[in-house]
Amino acid sequence: MDLDAVRTFVAAADAGQFQDAAVALSVTQQAVSKRVAALEKDLGVRLFTRTARGVRLTIDGQTFLPHARELLRVAARADASVRPGRRALRIDVHSRRTAPAVLLQEFHRAYPRIDLDVVTLDADARGATAAVEAGTVDATFHAVPVSARDLPGAVRTARVIDEHHEILVGPRHPLADADAVTPARLADHRIWMPGLAPGTEWASYYDELAAAFGLTIDLVGPAFGNEALLAEIADSAELATLAGERTRYLWPDSYDLRRIPVRDPAPIYPISLIWRVDNPHPGLATLREHLGQRRVSTADEKVWLPTWSDPDRRWV
Repeated sequence: MDLDAVRTFVAAADAGQFQDAAVALSVTQQAVSKRVAALEKDLGVRLFTRTARGVRLTIDGQTFLPHARELLRVAARADASVRPGRRALRIDVHSRRTAPAVLLQEFHRAYPRIDLDVVTLDADARGATAAVEAGTVDATFHAVPVSARDLPGAVRTARVIDEHHEILVGPRHPLADADAVTPARLADHRIWMPGLAPGTEWASYYDELAAAFGLTIDLVGPAFGNEALLAEIADSAELATLAGERTRYLWPDSYDLRRIPVRDPAPIYPISLIWRVDNPHPGLATLREHLGQRRVSTADEKVWLPTWSDPDRRWV
């Protein structure tokens, strides 16, 4: 149904004259007459009776009027739902426990009026970038190799998080009482990371990290989830795992797990924000600005970055 014709019908019904309806709609009286005539033809009924003083609704017109008003209300709500800033800003995170999700919670506390729709697409950088390009999500967080940054279309990336690592061990592990450990010192210990999917950017990162420092990163075993992983580590004197320093894990006090920073050099997992430059959502611009203000510089410390990361450290 032609909503312009419906809007014209309602205006004419309210005004009682086509001339007044034309003034209200900023069109000619002839345009009003043509729209009403087309609507009457489409519906197969007469909506108005013409009189010397203007127009009067027929019985069919009186019946149709409340439905016409509801059509316009629904159209207005549909239009408003996708206007920039009206709908929630949809952001993809690989996990709700990792640094991007933690930063999004901080962003929400700083800007509570910006509605967020946080989703997990369970995709690698390639798949998540495709979702951004298609408009399925407004933005996503992933490590993006330099070779993948020459993206087609309106997709853009910028490094926003340099995530430090910690080693997570149980109370009987030889490193349990260390204040910090070096990557070289981890070479003698088994690092267990089941479920690290081959071919992903994070698998590429840990492959290079292991090769750089002679680490043993064991992927053997089914991935039963974080709870099972933490239980195994807590009960073992040999197992350890790597985690981002802002990754949020919860475990019973009886586990007595220890989070120990890895330093000298500090392995850095570079995370980028990926978005479309033509996305008009004002919340996206605010998020980019917030991330730029929240970044922590690593210029004063000795760090290790994968060879495929951006050496220029381009920030939002």
